[in-house]
Amino acid sequence: MKPVSTISRRLFLAGMPLTLGACVAGGPQTLATGPVRRPIDRAYITMYSAINDEPHPVPAIDLTDVDPRYFRQIVGFSGPEHPGSIVVDPQRRFLYLVQENGEALRYGCGVGRAGFDYQGAAIIQRKAAWPRWTPTPNMIRLDPERNLPYAGGMEGGPQNPLGARALYLYRDGRDTLYRIHGTHQPWSIGRSVSSGCVRLFNHDIIDLHRRVPTGTSVMVLPHGSADRTAGGSGEPIA
Repeated sequence: MKPVSTISRRLFLAGMPLTLGACVAGGPQTLATGPVRRPIDRAYITMYSAINDEPHPVPAIDLTDVDPRYFRQIVGFSGPEHPGSIVVDPQRRFLYLVQENGEALRYGCGVGRAGFDYQGAAIIQRKAAWPRWTPTPNMIRLDPERNLPYAGGMEGGPQNPLGARALYLYRDGRDTLYRIHGTHQPWSIGRSVSSGCVRLFNHDIIDLHRRVPTGTSVMVLPHGSADRTAGGSGEPIA
């Protein structure tokens, strides 16, 4: 078992870019996860507290609704991808930002049907904050009542399905229509949902958006790939 100081350091490193944007609640807090009540580390409470310096509100996440494996955390990483690259594992609902020394910053994600449609290599060619969303012709055809009103696009905001940020994946200079984006439905992280590509907590997509530049390499793993978390357990090393 790792000492508390090591655990705190790893949580600090995972949450560091958000410390200026998050509002830290005062006083002791003990939250529960799942059917058995257990405390949630205060570092996670801070990491996912309300962000008040965005153009639109980003409320605190109720962590009692989330399996702790999907919290942002440093894990051991086993894979050939180089530091600075992104690996998406749609099957296990994880996204890795590869670090040095056999580690990665792992984010939990939710996956829609489109999240399983694409696999292989891509690059992030465009990034957007509070992006505009336009349904594809196929989305309009399949659900015209829901999507036709937005055929001309929807401005970024609390109702926009792309959330607070979006990373646009291209291959050979062409848009793959595959997005890594935020969500206003935190309950969907770790689950397969009806629509969308790969969604992260708004807090996490803001964090990832800050960490990666355009030109970042992305590998989307096919179904059946080995778990990239070191040891294949999907559990954090701290």
